[in-house]
Amino acid sequence: MSDVFTPEKRSAVMRRVKGKDTAPELKVRRALTALGARYRLNRRDLPGSPDIVMPGRRLAIFVHGCFWHGHDCARGARTPKANREYWTAKVARNVARDQRTAAELTAAGWRVETIWECDLKDGAALTERLRGLLASHSPLPTSPRGERRKS
Repeated sequence: MSDVFTPEKRSAVMRRVKGKDTAPELKVRRALTALGARYRLNRRDLPGSPDIVMPGRRLAIFVHGCFWHGHDCARGARTPKANREYWTAKVARNVARDQRTAAELTAAGWRVETIWECDLKDGAALTERLRGLLASHSPLPTSPRGERRKS
């Protein structure tokens, strides 16, 4: 089956695919804010530029779309009928990059968590998962002057 769009139109459609501030990412950020968590966004000085970073907790969170990052759910296992070889290779490169990035962050002493788009369907489960992440490692203690101390 050939593409239903002209190459110019397909290019315009693909340019509109966002990499930051996606709806799944915003949902995770709202849940973290409701739990009182403080975080930074898209730290470019870290491998893979994690979507959400909590430096004091050494926690990097990636919010991945199931299709784009090859998740093993129904949406992630779907392969387009048109240009199948391209999409299979593209997703495989994304998966390899994600694994490499997670390994680099872990080697640098960061905890890495991936939240999949399909995980966001159950808001209560997402909140509990985030609460568990926040509780599993408390922030570094601070001195009376507000400076962080290493334990």
